[in-house]
Amino acid sequence: MAVAHILRQKGSVVHAVAPGDTVQTIVDKLSQHRIGAVLVMDRDGNLAGIVSERDVVRAMSGNAGGVAQKTAADIMTARVRTCAPGDTEGDLMTLMTEHRIRHLPVLSNGKIIGMISIGDVVKHRIESMELEAEQMKTYIASAG
Repeated sequence: MAVAHILRQKGSVVHAVAPGDTVQTIVDKLSQHRIGAVLVMDRDGNLAGIVSERDVVRAMSGNAGGVAQKTAADIMTARVRTCAPGDTEGDLMTLMTEHRIRHLPVLSNGKIIGMISIGDVVKHRIESMELEAEQMKTYIASAG
């Protein structure tokens, strides 16, 4: 259960904006929190979309000066891929690779309980490999 493990380590803070928030507000939030994406939540607290740095850059293409006043609803990705607490590292890597995405909201019983980034997955993978290597060293040393 890589997702549950990752969330226990990093926490479950999720940054969100409303559909009517401006791109300027989104960019400020991304910068302030040093994150790569924010969720777009409707008035009822339901997931409406996601805005990543890539979405902002795409919106700027050909109209950089006019983007700051556009809204989250104007530039968001509405079809949001998600994961669950029981998903494995392999599940995450497959989903992120197939859909060329770097952020996955984590849903449990229809509610958002966290966000996993590609950086979180890589960090978890490295920690797992280091633990496995250490266990192999211990095993070899005790077998000899």
